[in-house]
Amino acid sequence: MEIQAPKGTKDMLPEEAYKWHYVENIFREVSKNFGIREIRTPIFEHTELFLRGVGETTDIVQKEMYTFKDKGDRSITLKPEGTAPAVRAFIENRLFNEAQPTKLYYITPCFRYEKAQKGRYRQFHQYGVEMFGSSSPSIDAEVMALAMNILKKIGLKGLSLNINNLGCPSCRPKYNEALKNFLKENYDGLCETCKTRFEKNPMRILDCKEKKCKEITKNAPTILEFTCEECNEHFDKTKEYLDILGIPYTVDPGIVRGLDYYTKTIFEILNSEFTVCGGGRYDRLIEEIGGPSMPAVGFGMGIERLIMTLDKEGIEVPKEPLVELYLSGRGESGVKEAFKLAHKLREIGVNAEINHAGRSFKAEMKYANKIGAKFNVVLGDDELESRKAKFKRMEDREEFELSLDDLESIKDIIKK
Repeated sequence: MEIQAPKGTKDMLPEEAYKWHYVENIFREVSKNFGIREIRTPIFEHTELFLRGVGETTDIVQKEMYTFKDKGDRSITLKPEGTAPAVRAFIENRLFNEAQPTKLYYITPCFRYEKAQKGRYRQFHQYGVEMFGSSSPSIDAEVMALAMNILKKIGLKGLSLNINNLGCPSCRPKYNEALKNFLKENYDGLCETCKTRFEKNPMRILDCKEKKCKEITKNAPTILEFTCEECNEHFDKTKEYLDILGIPYTVDPGIVRGLDYYTKTIFEILNSEFTVCGGGRYDRLIEEIGGPSMPAVGFGMGIERLIMTLDKEGIEVPKEPLVELYLSGRGESGVKEAFKLAHKLREIGVNAEINHAGRSFKAEMKYANKIGAKFNVVLGDDELESRKAKFKRMEDREEFELSLDDLESIKDIIKK
């Protein structure tokens, strides 16, 4: 029986890797422009981290986590999202003692057991940004600007930014009570998961994907009717900063996001079909996980979904040249020289390839075309004797006679 990849996982094949490199390079480049440093956390954590951080009433914790006992009988979970591990690392490594704000980004695999479908996998990859230590509305706007900047640079069109004010522990209880009063009449019609949320966290019901729950909550009161003066002032200033940057947005009271740790500003960025990015402020999470009282804001975006969106919208991603120079050796001496020269050129940054398969000269030329070699050079007795060879550009067949000993000149021509 043929062994296949587990359901909900996907191989990244070499033909697709250039798309991943393209978006990851943009993540790193723009993060650097915003003064954000990279962090890498383990792919598994103690389960308690996600129970305390993500929230026991979320879909992630209730339905989707990959949790198991290790050989020491400890409960371990493959990370379903990147924020809680980043916060744990921030606390454990005492980064709160450094000058604030601390700005971090990560590119990481995540794991959720959910219905496998196109663009949604059980192992997926996430780019996320977390900014700790600032309560200023300006950093809320900066996080959204960063996300929009990245998505535009990647090439996505027709993006829309939707924002909401989720309130704080002072004003949210009043809203929860009003929401429960609204939902009481239709309690029996809620799905079993939402019934368990009714007492503990009724706002989670607004995020339920079940059709019957969506129907029940469509006319529910909104959080904006109950937010306190402090939360409203923060939200108004965040909008002012977005206006300063000329970033259009829509206030959408229906956004609640799927994680319990959010407070005040939350946002989603959509293209025509998908939510491609989501995030917001989480001022209590650091303290809840065991650190000092410190504000924070961030976002995450799924890389598989981004790449699928690029493909769907027909956005061309520039391909990386697999081989810049194919060296063909004639005779034993030519083969050895090609082998030697290829390695010297690789050391100075040229993508070079030679004949490892014993192909005939004709087959070599076909192979060089097939792999998209940018240049080709043939090394035989004459070239070895004169120490000069003609480097042919495959695209237009133009030839450049160069010294085999002048590696920098060869590199300059090939890299043009």
